[in-house]
Amino acid sequence: MCAPAPAQTAARRGGHSDRAVPWRRAAYMRRTVLTLLVLAQTLTATYYMVAVLPYHGGTGVEKGITALFALLFGWVSVGFWTAGFGFIVQRLGGDRFSLLRRHSPAELERTPLARTAVVMPIYHEPVDRCLQGLRAVYRSLERTGKLEHFDFFILSDSRDPQTVLAEQAGWYRLCEELNGGGRIYYRRRTLNLRYKSGNIADFLRRWGRRYEYMAVLDADSLVRGETLVRMVQLMEREPQVGILQTNPAIINARSTFARVQQFANRAYGKLLGAGLASIQLGEAAYWGHNAVIRIEPFMKHCGLRALRGFGVFKGPVLSHDFIEAAYMGRAGYEVWMETGLDGSYEESPPSVVDELARDRRWAKGNLQHLWLLLFGRRIRFAHRMAFLNGIMSYFSSPLWLAFLVLVSIETTRFVLWPINYFPSQHQLFPLWPQWHPEWALRLAVSTVVLLFLPKVLALLDLTLSRSTRTFGGPVAATASVVFESLVSSLLAPVRMLAHSRFVAGALLNISLHWGGQNRSAEIPWSAALITQAPATLIAGAWAGFAFWLKPLFFLWTLPVSLPLVLAAPTTVVLSRVRLGQRLRRAGLLLVPEELQGSPLLDDLHGDSDSQGPDRSLPLTPFEQALIDPKTNAIHAALAREPREGARRANLLAVREQCLQHGPEDIPDDDLARLVKDRESLLWLHHRIWRAPPDNYWGRRLEVHVIGCGGNPAKG
Repeated sequence: MCAPAPAQTAARRGGHSDRAVPWRRAAYMRRTVLTLLVLAQTLTATYYMVAVLPYHGGTGVEKGITALFALLFGWVSVGFWTAGFGFIVQRLGGDRFSLLRRHSPAELERTPLARTAVVMPIYHEPVDRCLQGLRAVYRSLERTGKLEHFDFFILSDSRDPQTVLAEQAGWYRLCEELNGGGRIYYRRRTLNLRYKSGNIADFLRRWGRRYEYMAVLDADSLVRGETLVRMVQLMEREPQVGILQTNPAIINARSTFARVQQFANRAYGKLLGAGLASIQLGEAAYWGHNAVIRIEPFMKHCGLRALRGFGVFKGPVLSHDFIEAAYMGRAGYEVWMETGLDGSYEESPPSVVDELARDRRWAKGNLQHLWLLLFGRRIRFAHRMAFLNGIMSYFSSPLWLAFLVLVSIETTRFVLWPINYFPSQHQLFPLWPQWHPEWALRLAVSTVVLLFLPKVLALLDLTLSRSTRTFGGPVAATASVVFESLVSSLLAPVRMLAHSRFVAGALLNISLHWGGQNRSAEIPWSAALITQAPATLIAGAWAGFAFWLKPLFFLWTLPVSLPLVLAAPTTVVLSRVRLGQRLRRAGLLLVPEELQGSPLLDDLHGDSDSQGPDRSLPLTPFEQALIDPKTNAIHAALAREPREGARRANLLAVREQCLQHGPEDIPDDDLARLVKDRESLLWLHHRIWRAPPDNYWGRRLEVHVIGCGGNPAKG
């Protein structure tokens, strides 16, 4: 069945097919103004940079320095003016073209809802946290009185048998607790293809035609029920919109690093998001989660083929979201980021190491977008710029590193080698090296202003809107901005070096392990020292050479070299939860939910009676699946019927070994085959309950009985 054209659908539902015209004109004007401002600022700064260089760009090294400086300064300038646009939009009370401004609250309340699937793809994630988050979203929707319009799908790609069993048991307990049978579904793919996008595509092939919309959540996502309802109502009112993206706020941070990220996201994120949305308007990016998608055009137009290039540009797409937004735009549908939709949340990685592990995957995925940026057919210019923005998020790091290398070469040559008055081969007159320290100072100050003024604008916006009280008050908010800026300055060189390594690895097409994220553990000293040792050694050698070469140059290197030398202790200290909680008690890095409370967080951290007995037992999910009668019945119901063949004999031998000696020496692949086989699960369960007391299973059975208070039926 073909998707109707957006204009035809709008007319049929009483919409206005010409709504796209005003925002497109505004987008063109705003993007033109942004381009002119960035070009003017970059050209001026580059002129000063050329004047500061000894040979005024007359050598190959200085030409390289100038080119890299122009690229990096332009990149910083884009961020600066985006924040400026956001400040103006915020001061005007919001963007007049936003979807929320088109409809009154009363009009939206009268809008009936369509069937919506809330999908959560997971892969080796912390099971308790995922299900607690889904429970919080479910209960929040329940409080709206609109729950009957939503179904929930847990889409697992997990392969580890212990994780799979924990997911299945947790899903069943969640259904029991919420009385969600027939509304909360669990599916695990037997064949992992194309990562998260393949998981969602598998869901759409099976169930997509039953629903009008799909709300996509990550494993750490939280969305208020009122927000989900409002998003569906907006999609019903705006049939030309294919994807509606929220601007997720970070929540539930505990470690110092996560609390710094959380504060930065909450204090600056709304202003920066408003600026970005005001430039993108109906051609926004999709971030892969906390968004509502119109399923029919998504299924028809947003399927992802494998890339047909070479190296990193060949094979399955890793970062699917920007591409899906571009394809939706190519099909004539709009993609909006609505910053006025509060109540959309995600979590931050707890440490620098975990953030960089995630960035390694994202860097390779974003670099793949270069192929579509250059060769993608009929992709709109705004979405190509979104590709470029994502690429530069990581590619700017090796550019910065190359800039530092060239500056070091230039300084070394100027100090140690005789002055070359004829740097160009066909030069008739000597070029006298000149030095303008006051110009260099102005250039440095202007760059620092561009980097930090957006934070000042965000703080000013909070002050003018009287929102600083939700961050602990004006004094606490200002102190938090200063503290966050200091931490960001310490982490910037660490990220620069790591991202440079990730980009090089991606371009060399080094394969990646795609696993679940650590969302809670602190970083030990040993891991930090090993991880950061290369950066520390490189920075120490560079700083020592700079001091030997010229003390003034050594001072110039300190903002980069010192954070790299301190990378290991910085990583350890920032991962500490206790320090983060001390800062919270001191009134620093506070966010509104910590002062005003949040029903979502209350549900996330609330006790679950259905999970109590399981958590109290010192049994692995595999042991629980074989011993506990109820849990065994659940897993057997989800397993498949026995299959005949040569592998069947091997499976029978594995389960006999498991019965006699326990699961310790059995490979994960064999355990995975056991937990997928219904007959083996039931066979092991019945024999384990007759195991002698001195047997492995006899001892585990005793632990189970003690944990159930002497009554196995409670298990």
